[in-house]
Amino acid sequence: MIDKVFPKIHNEGYKFLVIFGFATLVLYFISDFLGLIGLVLTIWVYYFFRDPDRVSINDDNYLVSPADGLILQVEDTNGPKELNLEDKKFKKISIFMNVFDCHVNRTPCSGKVTEILYKPGKFLNASLDKASEDNERNYYKISNSSGEEIIVVQIAGLIARRIVCEVKENDELNQGDRIGMIRFGSRADIYFENYNPLVKVNQKTIAGETILAKK
Repeated sequence: MIDKVFPKIHNEGYKFLVIFGFATLVLYFISDFLGLIGLVLTIWVYYFFRDPDRVSINDDNYLVSPADGLILQVEDTNGPKELNLEDKKFKKISIFMNVFDCHVNRTPCSGKVTEILYKPGKFLNASLDKASEDNERNYYKISNSSGEEIIVVQIAGLIARRIVCEVKENDELNQGDRIGMIRFGSRADIYFENYNPLVKVNQKTIAGETILAKK
């Protein structure tokens, strides 16, 4: 019960808690009202950086969500040109993370990280379609137990200014393992081939637990 009220937080969050906590103390000396605003913002920072444990299905016949959020798109499209996959057809699911969602991202399948590619870019609203191609982003290519390539893309949003990667190439991952996070509002895309989507637009997802697709 305590873990639900006071969940553990990501390492990225501690420095922000210190900054906001100190600012709140200063604001209280100026005005009780400003101090209250600072306190609310400090609590929000704490919950933004929450990093709860999740339980995955642990079955490579399924893909689980890489992010908490809202499904924006379920479509057939070409692969990312940055990975030289623009001539290959994939199914793509896009998930938007607002500033109240947990921003820790997870691998949708077990497998080996075969490539990680960071691409600098803009900071457009992550809910826009063009954010997938224009915004700052980080690509993860993961080879599952069948040798199929699953691609996860972390995409920075309007407020986000840092994508955090917590794995490296050749790492072996279990389904639902943490791969990184994005600070302050963002998006995650997942590309795959031999699975059938089980979700629809406007559906809420939970990273590591919501099943997106099955073989």
